[in-house]
Amino acid sequence: MIRTFGTVMTRMLISMGRRRRARKKRKRKISGPTTVTTRTTPGSSSISTLTLQPLIDVLVSRYASVDSEDVNFDSIAKSVLEQCVKTRDELGELHERDDLGRPYLLISPSDEADLLEMLEARSRNGLSVAEAIILRKLKLQRHMRTHKLSPPVLRPKISSGLTGLAPACKPPEPDPEVLKALYGVQTTPYKSSFLSRLNGFSVGRAPVVAADWEARSPWMDLMEDIRAHYALKFLGREVVQESLAPITYVTLTAEHLPQVHDLLHRSFWSGIDVSDSLRHMPEQVTIVAMYKRLLVGCAILSSPAETYITYLAVRAGWENAQIATAMLFHLISRNPNKDITLHVSANNPAMLLYNRFGFKAEEFVVDFYEDYLDPQSRMSKNAFRLRLRR
Repeated sequence: MIRTFGTVMTRMLISMGRRRRARKKRKRKISGPTTVTTRTTPGSSSISTLTLQPLIDVLVSRYASVDSEDVNFDSIAKSVLEQCVKTRDELGELHERDDLGRPYLLISPSDEADLLEMLEARSRNGLSVAEAIILRKLKLQRHMRTHKLSPPVLRPKISSGLTGLAPACKPPEPDPEVLKALYGVQTTPYKSSFLSRLNGFSVGRAPVVAADWEARSPWMDLMEDIRAHYALKFLGREVVQESLAPITYVTLTAEHLPQVHDLLHRSFWSGIDVSDSLRHMPEQVTIVAMYKRLLVGCAILSSPAETYITYLAVRAGWENAQIATAMLFHLISRNPNKDITLHVSANNPAMLLYNRFGFKAEEFVVDFYEDYLDPQSRMSKNAFRLRLRR
């Protein structure tokens, strides 16, 4: 019975305009129940299913006020049953099927306009989901017709079979000659490498006595802070990354002399010259500390026979990095079984360093540095004579 009311509603919609398009009727036998849908223009892929709710609402509102036992759903349906059957038979030959095999019914543009107007009027009181979909599709068809837009084409059916990927091409075999040449490359020894030249060593120079990768001086921390602040201030500029390097301890060579003389001049007094140390077994009586190509400390004995420490100095900014301790240790290790002596100013903090190695005060010399220290110097002119007995 519900399907019969659907046919009646379709008949009512078609009868609004009464302007059917002339076309050749084609009879087709439709088996089973038919769902009434609408398509605005032939060939369009927009299909809308009509709902029976508006018709039911009209009938309920019409007969709700009638107070009679004879007025019920069956009596109302009986009055239009014959017309419904006749309408179904007449409309049966107008049904066509879309690309998906679903039946649809052609309606004229005027009928479409009337249906659109009716749905828009009902939208004020709220539409069902099906009515809202039909209204949206009708508006879309009108927009496409106004702007001469072509309807979307149904996507072709995709086959369920999967096509396997083509096998990947096998990479070509490497050239044996190239592999042989690569395997023949040998590691460059450090003493002959470019890195050794950057750090101040080259072929023929004295080998490295020791290298300290863990020591950190105030100067190194300061340079790191400067680079960090520069990177924050100039975000768009490229910041050169500082390469890590150890503090290395080597024997004094002729290339070190200018930096050694400058360091001793700043630490003690001007006019100091230690060139003679290169002629008295320098690998036994000298030790210098280098950071890359910068000399940061030196320690020198007078001679292998006398073993008197004439100078021990560390560059300003490189304190508290155990540089003086390392240089003194290597000097003592290079001269075993020999007593080592030195003089140190009475208020020099280096006195604590010498005490840790076992040096003992043997003599107090008054005005030992009177002829060497500047009158404005804060260092005491008096000195202690220390000895390390072996």
